[in-house]
Amino acid sequence: MDGPVGVTQCAIPPGGSFVYEFNIDQPGTYWYHSHDQGQYPDGLRGALIIKDLESPYKDEVDEELVLTLSDWYHDQVSSLLGGFISYANPTGAEPVPNAALMNDTQDLKIKVEPGKTYMFRIINMAAFAALYLWFEGHTMRIVEVDGIYTEAAEADMIYLTAAQRVSVLITTKDDASSNFAIVGSMDQDLFDAVPATLNPNVTGWLVYSDSAELPTPAFVDEFEPFDDFTLKPYDKLPLFEDPEYSVQLDVKMDNLADGANYAWFNNVTYVRPKVNTLYTVLTSGDLATNSEIYGKYTNPFILEKDQVVEIVLNNMDPGKHPFHLHGHAFQAVVRSEEEAGNYVANETFPESPMRRDTFMVRPNGNIVLRFKADNPGIWLFHCHIEWHVVSGLVATLIERPVDLQNMLSLNQPPYISPNASALVIPQSHIDVCKAQDVSIAGNAAGNSKNFLDLDGQNKPAPPLPAGFEAKGIVALTFSVLAAFAGMGVIGWYGSLDRKSV
Repeated sequence: MDGPVGVTQCAIPPGGSFVYEFNIDQPGTYWYHSHDQGQYPDGLRGALIIKDLESPYKDEVDEELVLTLSDWYHDQVSSLLGGFISYANPTGAEPVPNAALMNDTQDLKIKVEPGKTYMFRIINMAAFAALYLWFEGHTMRIVEVDGIYTEAAEADMIYLTAAQRVSVLITTKDDASSNFAIVGSMDQDLFDAVPATLNPNVTGWLVYSDSAELPTPAFVDEFEPFDDFTLKPYDKLPLFEDPEYSVQLDVKMDNLADGANYAWFNNVTYVRPKVNTLYTVLTSGDLATNSEIYGKYTNPFILEKDQVVEIVLNNMDPGKHPFHLHGHAFQAVVRSEEEAGNYVANETFPESPMRRDTFMVRPNGNIVLRFKADNPGIWLFHCHIEWHVVSGLVATLIERPVDLQNMLSLNQPPYISPNASALVIPQSHIDVCKAQDVSIAGNAAGNSKNFLDLDGQNKPAPPLPAGFEAKGIVALTFSVLAAFAGMGVIGWYGSLDRKSV
């Protein structure tokens, strides 16, 4: 399990306690964050670095440093959500951050020594913004992405979407008389409108000398980042051939009858079920392999043991989206150019595709991802722009549910695993559900007597009436606002003293 609310656990209530226990078997650069109600942009996030004593680059590194990138809002997400998912925002324009940060600050100074090689573990923990990043006067060598070692690749500039991690080696100069700027710049193409007051850049410095000036960054004519699709995995794992299960996901943003804009996979916007999906697996017996019990609005897909799974994602939206898969690093098999339309299966695949767990699809383009179903669990696949998570751009991969029933037990009669050596769900996990009156048994609708009866499942707002489009909502919204404004003026005028008019 990995913590999303409604998927593998209940939310931790104020004052509550919850214990996570896990074995570490995958070194690399990771991060932790809340996965509920868009909380992590407010600061509930941090780096999680798993050191590797057998790293293929260990003999080249003198020191490791963590560098986080993030966007920052002056208002808390809880106050921004109401205006984002609202009839008053029918186009779904995401809130634009107020600033960019490095290591949760600005004007960051990183002390370095001449003639040394530093491994920078770089993490984009932003809610929305992708960032371009470069170190003036220095060349980066990319050696890891999202926990996967790569063959070393030189880069002058890199691009990190929300949730991506990149580790680079930088060898400092022998001359310690000058300092050099580190520049992060938010990708403004993501923003519907750029406020005139926005500074999209955040600057830090490699400080060789405390007495030398901190230089102003040089102007950049255009952004030309390294293309991560061209990276090669260090272990040279070959392409997963002949997919046994293919999932096609078509992305779009659209409105529902409440006038708000939502995000969709295959015309379904994600809505959290009444019972955590993991607990539905553990309490459904022989029906665990039936996707219907998990509810229509969780976008469920059942994966069998060791299947080669292919995800074909068609982006029918004019924006960039970073897609993240829990529980796996996937092979990035295809990434089309912008405006390429839907995938048409005419690509030549890399012999050993780059692997990572977060990958960007270009506007109105497509990507193809492959992985092996060798890790039982309930794994979300979602856009890692947090505004799109809360608006529903989420699917649920239910991997090897029968194996999960043998591996885990709720230990709550009658829901006890047939395997006496199964791991028991900790009592703290059960307690946080009970404290909030959330059932630990049943289908997505909370029905534990008839798992095929989904009556009462959580649903999104109803669809728009036939023929009603987003531009109609925009016109209606402004007409209504204008009407209220007109009524206000009439009321004000009527309240005036007629003699004074």
